[in-house]
Amino acid sequence: MSGALIDQVGLSELLDEGMAAVERAMIDATDSDVEILRDASRHILSAGGKRIRPRLLLQSYLALGGRNLESVAKPAAAIELMHTASVVHDDINDHGTLRRGRPSVNAIWGRTFALLTGDFLFTAVYELMAPYHDLNIDLAQAATALVEGETLQASAVKNKTFTREAYMEIIAKKTAALFQAACSIGAKLAGAGNREIRVLSDFGFQIGLAFQIVDDILDLVEDDSKLGKTSGLDITQGRGVAVALNDANGNGNVSVTDPLDEIRRKMMDGDTIAKARAQAANLIENAIVSLAILDDSPAKKALIDLAQQVIERDR
Repeated sequence: MSGALIDQVGLSELLDEGMAAVERAMIDATDSDVEILRDASRHILSAGGKRIRPRLLLQSYLALGGRNLESVAKPAAAIELMHTASVVHDDINDHGTLRRGRPSVNAIWGRTFALLTGDFLFTAVYELMAPYHDLNIDLAQAATALVEGETLQASAVKNKTFTREAYMEIIAKKTAALFQAACSIGAKLAGAGNREIRVLSDFGFQIGLAFQIVDDILDLVEDDSKLGKTSGLDITQGRGVAVALNDANGNGNVSVTDPLDEIRRKMMDGDTIAKARAQAANLIENAIVSLAILDDSPAKKALIDLAQQVIERDR
């Protein structure tokens, strides 16, 4: 067996151990004497998920020379808990009843307890990040952007101003900012220089944009059983990439009052989905090119592979 193969296998094992440490950190951080908070948190966490945000943090750390994944498990867990808190709140706003292949927290415990569970998950982030000093700034900025993005989205839908420009600003804040923080924090924990931190930060940002575009495409073309969450919410509520690109194209042939199947048919007949996929692919290509400043290594290759999985996924 060649040295390169050993390195790659060793990296995979290291990442598995790191992700296991992340899972333990999330479970520990969501322990509570209040049964509903504990059970609702464990319900959404045990459903799994892509865990792409903590993986980006761990793999950025490794690509910049870090090796002790146990020591960075808590920041990676904090990133994932922040995301999980946001989806619990999303399901309240969107009346989503399915999340990660299970009934949503909202569907089981109701709106009030779902709101409190999301709040509880956000507070767990503070506990996990307490020892990490200035890195809290990175995560706080991402949290602020996330809330701003969700607010801009609700406002754009309400005011019927969901243009392509509005869409890109929204997903930059509500999704890409947290991806950016994951990569930036991973690089900083590895002791990287300013140039490398900037590159990884931009890499994460572009990955985040592409991820959300693909997510919105899948919301349109896949069903609940494939996605593991309630599909069609974006387009029927007047938001998402299809609405934004359709507005930019001036087609004017999609009404959010149409039945979902009819909306899907109109999108499939046009070039909206193809354009969205091309935009996501271009973002991924640019992100990968930006990694040229890093030395070739199994860890760098793993980052590239993770980026490519963003546009190849079907859920």
